[in-house]
Amino acid sequence: MAQFAAEIAAAQGVLDEFMAGFNARDVARWDATFNFPSVRLASGTLVILQAGDHKPGMFDKGALAEWDHSAWERRDVIHAGADKVHIDTRFTRYRKDGSVIGGFDSIYVITLENGHWGVKARSSYAP
Repeated sequence: MAQFAAEIAAAQGVLDEFMAGFNARDVARWDATFNFPSVRLASGTLVILQAGDHKPGMFDKGALAEWDHSAWERRDVIHAGADKVHIDTRFTRYRKDGSVIGGFDSIYVITLENGHWGVKARSSYAP
């Protein structure tokens, strides 16, 4: 995978920004880390996300009701190529007091489309 070091670095940078935008609850910043349409497979449901589908209110309900922030625990590259990187991840969700809500394994597919690296697909065990 050494021949794709730049692509891997770009994909890891996307995950850095993905988490930063999510934790900031900045929908525009977070959306900028995607290549839409983007697929999410979680909780037995396949969702195809389009630009504009994420809304600020999403951070206050459902699985995120107690959530304050998240952090990556693992980001291991599975495969890498010139225009796509697969990353095996684990992230943890935390409450404001620092207590753990849960840790979740996920696979992220980061693609290069029209000069932009972004999240094209993710399969997660997170609710």
